[in-house]
Amino acid sequence: MKRIPRLEAMVELEWSRAIELPREARSASKPSELRIAWVHRAPEDQVLALYRAAFAAGELVPSPWWLRALAEEKLPSREAGFRVEDRIDTLLSRRPGWEFVPWAADGESGYWEFMPSERGRAGHLTPTTVLNTARHSGWIDVLPAHSVSTPEPIAVQGLAGLRARLGEFEAVR
Repeated sequence: MKRIPRLEAMVELEWSRAIELPREARSASKPSELRIAWVHRAPEDQVLALYRAAFAAGELVPSPWWLRALAEEKLPSREAGFRVEDRIDTLLSRRPGWEFVPWAADGESGYWEFMPSERGRAGHLTPTTVLNTARHSGWIDVLPAHSVSTPEPIAVQGLAGLRARLGEFEAVR
């Protein structure tokens, strides 16, 4: 008797497709232009269910910061996460030297770099970076400009905290 192979959907493959962005997303100039993957458009309960199924395999899965916060019940909705990203973008896009970088790690929402910090006293540096995080309720981390090892992220308490400390973060060393 010939055995017919049985095909089963692999949750990891399904998740990979759920976060996949089209090639043209690499030219996004703000976070809202990256919100074109399935995780951004599908019903929120379906996104959470698939994320939890993929995460249940025991390994970290690539995902947007807001989805990790939502799954941990720290964020009320996906829209709340989008608002955080958009408010940061509005603040930083009005200031000279800040650029949005859309090509973050798989599943992530992009980040902002302060380009003048690339040319600090030490020569060529990794620029000061603002990124979203699910590790604390301020949702914003800053990585100061650095040349060798990546420094510990500075937890910033929300948009007001970022606005208050921008002068410090923009001080080119």
